[in-house]
Amino acid sequence: MTKADPKPNNSLLPAPNRHTLTPVLLLLIALSLIPALILAAGRVRFEGAQKTVSVVMDYSALTAQANLNGLAPLDLLARFRTLGVNGVSVFEDTIATLENRAAIFKEQGTVLAMRFPGENINPLLTYMRDLRGGSEVARLAGRYNIPTRTQVIGGQTWTVWPTDPSFLPAGPNVALISALKAQGYVTVYRPYDNLSVKSPGSDWPDVSFLAFTGNQVIGARDPALLSQIRARLGRRVPAIIESTLQKGMDELIVGRPAVRLFSISGAWQDLLTPPEVSSKFVLAARERSHKLLYVRPFHTIAETESFLKSLKTGLDKWGIAIGTPVAAAYEPSTALRWLCVVGPLAALLLIALSYPLMRLGLIVAALGLLVSLGLNGTQLFSGFALVSAISFPALGLVTRRERVSDWFVATGFSLVGVLFVSALGASRDSMLGLDPFRGVGLTLLAPIALVALSFLPRQDIRKTVSQIYATPLKLGDIIIMVLGTAAFALVFLRRGNTSAVGVSDAEAKVRQELQDSIIRPRFKELLGHPLLLLGLSGILPGYFTLLLLLGGVVGQASILNTFSHFHTPLLISFQRAFIGLGVGLLLGYATVYAVRLVLRLWQGRGDWTNAGRREIN
Repeated sequence: MTKADPKPNNSLLPAPNRHTLTPVLLLLIALSLIPALILAAGRVRFEGAQKTVSVVMDYSALTAQANLNGLAPLDLLARFRTLGVNGVSVFEDTIATLENRAAIFKEQGTVLAMRFPGENINPLLTYMRDLRGGSEVARLAGRYNIPTRTQVIGGQTWTVWPTDPSFLPAGPNVALISALKAQGYVTVYRPYDNLSVKSPGSDWPDVSFLAFTGNQVIGARDPALLSQIRARLGRRVPAIIESTLQKGMDELIVGRPAVRLFSISGAWQDLLTPPEVSSKFVLAARERSHKLLYVRPFHTIAETESFLKSLKTGLDKWGIAIGTPVAAAYEPSTALRWLCVVGPLAALLLIALSYPLMRLGLIVAALGLLVSLGLNGTQLFSGFALVSAISFPALGLVTRRERVSDWFVATGFSLVGVLFVSALGASRDSMLGLDPFRGVGLTLLAPIALVALSFLPRQDIRKTVSQIYATPLKLGDIIIMVLGTAAFALVFLRRGNTSAVGVSDAEAKVRQELQDSIIRPRFKELLGHPLLLLGLSGILPGYFTLLLLLGGVVGQASILNTFSHFHTPLLISFQRAFIGLGVGLLLGYATVYAVRLVLRLWQGRGDWTNAGRREIN
């Protein structure tokens, strides 16, 4: 039923099987690629219409800087507007801010008792009254489920509170928000969550966007309240804050659009220069689909202006417009996604049937399928996206690994795989960062395991294990194994945007300079592609070729891993992958030539002018 290929160049590698179903499975992959391409085109069109961001200034921080420089906040804001700021973020008032604006007057009982002795004042309570003859205090008293009472002291009516209410949210600054809207600013309102508020959300202003504070949305722990908050959102679009996955957000935005918001903390900003901060914001807008760039002033106006100029220059460079973002939800066709499922299943089965030990291949394929689906629970499309990410990087090397040109076959399968990863994994929630790709570590480990197991010869596996166990090891072998394991551990631990192992200052500087100039390729690919080319060349003796092939799988797996960041626009991911492929290919051929040259010189054959000229097969 099967027949073996001609023996590979490296005697340690068994020939893969060519099963009679191989052409059928390849045809199924090709056919299922059609709906994947249709979905990819639709995603590109969707993302192409989403290249508008708003530069939103924190109004509280702006006010602090304006006051320090003797300026009116709105005047300083107008100055920053000429540099690209077109939005403002306004926090909900608190009773403390109302007191600071002289809308109310609050006094502790201990102080008031000294001013009005004999007035039956409780020193443990807090007293409040209006300053402008209005009814602000009465409004506040009715806003909370905190019991209050009134008391006449010194001929004035005071409202008595059982606790200091300074921290309580007091509703929006309607006058300020109206003024900002009248001047055309995109306004982001930031309400506070407090259980003492009787009817949260009932007095929210009519603004474009709403960004919750804290680590959960209002009503996250109360389904009935969350339902009320959903209704009270109206046309306001919730903002999803980078690196702050607020509890209840996924339920709040069901059936409605949302936008991503990027900011960095003031403490972190203090450690960076204006160009470094602007680089991070440009990267967020360009590669992470953030629509609201939430900025804060630096310590001086000059630094703030330098930052804003650099930010606007960077956005202009990459064709990102400053305006009012359009909040739209990506809705891929469910029918097309189901058709795409055939591709990864066919790829996984093809890997299994190409194993010299076919029964082992089927077991490994079934295990990979179960683990991928199990990691994603009821989200079947995400599970099949993971199947794509672990199967296609291995497919080319399991089926062909005889010559350097097979690198193109392996890379071709990997690029086919990215279309399935995008088609099956990209959804509204995954593109908003609410549903991150599950199994990132598996996308690096599983392809290596799939390729490594295909190295087992066509014989009783117990015999193979015995032979491996009985293989004598030299000190050099042990050193190479330790170094190889350490290198892979470093690559594995540094996966993702937030890795367990940080980067050096020098590498961080190189990364920033690259990402400011081009779409930065992933360093795993710049290392993996040359290793694979060197391994396929077969010029190194013994198990070195096997180790190089396995190291090269990391480069192929990294291609698929790149496309699992669904918040990154698809065309950006393709640019990153192709830059990595181009540079990796050049480095790989240069490495093969250099290693061949060194081996010739080391073995005492050839000379500096003639060594390494032999054509690479």
